[in-house]
Amino acid sequence: MVNTRAQIRKTQSILKICFSKTSIEGFDHQSTRSGALIGSIDDLLIEILLRLPVTSILRFKSVSKHWRWLLSHRRFTLLYDNLKKSPGLFSRNIYVPFDVENQSTPPFHTPDFCFDPCGIQILQSCNGLLLCSGDRVSRCNRKYYVYNPTTKQVSIIPSVPGGQKVRRTICFMGLAFHQTDCVHYKILCIRWIKPEETRYQIQIYLSETGKWKITGESFSSNYFTKGVYWNGAIHWTPSCQNPFYFKVDVERLQVFPVPVPVNDIDGAMSLYFGESRGHLHLVEAADDDNDLHLNVYEMLIDHSGWFVKYQVELDELPGAFPEMIRSCQYRPSRYYYKFNVVDVVRGEKEEDTFMVLSISEKIIRYNVHNKSFKKIISTPTYPFCVVHEEVHRYIETLSSF
Repeated sequence: MVNTRAQIRKTQSILKICFSKTSIEGFDHQSTRSGALIGSIDDLLIEILLRLPVTSILRFKSVSKHWRWLLSHRRFTLLYDNLKKSPGLFSRNIYVPFDVENQSTPPFHTPDFCFDPCGIQILQSCNGLLLCSGDRVSRCNRKYYVYNPTTKQVSIIPSVPGGQKVRRTICFMGLAFHQTDCVHYKILCIRWIKPEETRYQIQIYLSETGKWKITGESFSSNYFTKGVYWNGAIHWTPSCQNPFYFKVDVERLQVFPVPVPVNDIDGAMSLYFGESRGHLHLVEAADDDNDLHLNVYEMLIDHSGWFVKYQVELDELPGAFPEMIRSCQYRPSRYYYKFNVVDVVRGEKEEDTFMVLSISEKIIRYNVHNKSFKKIISTPTYPFCVVHEEVHRYIETLSSF
């Protein structure tokens, strides 16, 4: 028979020793020494901090001068930003999280920042920075801002030289920024100089120098849509009329090919054009007879052409969202489907890649591999489809400017 009472007394004696004041003080001292050791090894500390959410990183900058220096250093910010966290987007200036169940803290609900009494309009999202302008003001009096919603850092862009006469001719403002190939952000301004000949001129603002400069000769074009920065260049939605991109480092306007079936109708716009995780995407209808079948094209890294990355069939959606079914005005027996592609988001794993779609008052995410889908948010304030020109992705970045 086991002597249980003797074992209990022995265990109690061990616990008294382990939890005596001396032992606890020794344990605390050992923990303090271990913490100090970890804190003194920057490489080990970085590995730990890289696994924390951005809100914790920003809070830990106040721990000590050394931690502030370490967490602000380009080495750390580059490592952290390379994790490419993309938790949501801004739709008509309202923050929309991608993951409803596990929402990260939004940087703001609406970007009505105090630095512009007229309110703010987001023009472009570029690798974590937002290009914004004053809202509800004339073009010649409009101010422009670069804003990092993660760190709350803001920079006011000096006005384009030449006074109101020149600023009245601005037809495009775009942002170029990347943690590796364009560390100091640049603003691309396109203004017309001969409207009757559709002649344009490009000016560039360099954040490194804080000055504007004119680049290149004037050129002819038809229109400029929302800019997309990818692979060292700002691109515009391609069409048979205007397949342009501007190479930032050499300051040169160049032409790239368009997929053969794209924009058969003159002036027709693509369903979506944007960048995700270092890939440039273009979405087009794959079948003239079926609105629900789409091709997602990807641009080759050397700008030499496109290939079909995903073939997407949305046949399950009308059953779940009957409001997307519409009848043709002139042929009531024929139906079409009303929806917009507002984003294509590459996952950290290929099987996690999804599209963001706008259907009537709803925004949904659709996995391109397993065809699963779910509603992200309802937008009853806007009882119509959101288009991708009105959507700007939010990417967390610690980069400073």
